Amino acid sequence: MSFDLERLKADLAAHGRVARVVVAEVAGSAPREAGASMTVWPNGQRGTIGGGALEWEAAARARTLLRTGGAKVDRLPLGPALGQCCGGHVTLVTEVWGTGALEEDGAVVRRVDGAGDMPLDMRRRLAAARAQGATVPTLFAGGWMMEPVHRPARAIWIYGAGHVGRAIAGVLAAFPEVEVTLVDDAPARFPEVMPGGVAPFVAANPADAVAHAHDHAEHLVLTYSHALDLEICHRILGRAFGHAGLIGSATKWARFRRRLGALGHGEAQIARIECPIGAPELGKHPQAIAIGVAAAFLKRGEAGAARGERMG
Repeated sequence: MSFDLERLKADLAAHGRVARVVVAEVAGSAPREAGASMTVWPNGQRGTIGGGALEWEAAARARTLLRTGGAKVDRLPLGPALGQCCGGHVTLVTEVWGTGALEEDGAVVRRVDGAGDMPLDMRRRLAAARAQGATVPTLFAGGWMMEPVHRPARAIWIYGAGHVGRAIAGVLAAFPEVEVTLVDDAPARFPEVMPGGVAPFVAANPADAVAHAHDHAEHLVLTYSHALDLEICHRILGRAFGHAGLIGSATKWARFRRRLGALGHGEAQIARIECPIGAPELGKHPQAIAIGVAAAFLKRGEAGAARGERMG
């Protein structure tokens, strides 16, 4: 888990001061791991630290802190204090934010409780991050809190901001490790309120957007035009990419395979494009397609992690 500076800035822009609750430490069984967080404002919240009584109590305490300012550390036994069946202990750090966070060597480090100097272990980890590019962990020690700055691990480009494209973007953007780019040639197709974690990309020819993606990016092609879909697939196959998927039927895919072959792509390269996408047995409703696509996306991530591959 990591500190998402961009989403915090978006929350501040939308709501003014906000309280951020982070699971700083976990002992035994708990709903979420260290680093899980949620942001709270007077009439709403984003994110989760596990739901249930823990989250309800934490949100209530955060709203109280919003009125007074500052920071608070709560050490909670989940069974005796909240009646939860997990049985473990969690330490929650709640802070009120009104300005941008401090980023230092890929980490957000601050004093939240106590007045001592930064612990030696924390200083050493920051030094390793500076000298060797090491990733810092979520760590709470000596009244100091350290979290790695969020860096999306996977980038996915969605071509087509119609009903299906918007549904897929909304589902995938909920995962903190994912950076979603939604491409279309008509600004009116984009949702009025863009989900956090989704970047709109307006291009007169959406196929031109392919050149802007990283070599390990994943692509989903689902525009309003078969001709445009074909051109985007052609561009993707002509460069490095992590994964590609095309919405359509078996008939459409058979036609595309022939045309992509005529454009000079080999059969093995063409076969890297997945068609159809998602789980067709779930149905054709946009949300059903999005659920199937998200499930396949997560499975690819697990497989890539097992092989030690970089996915984003």
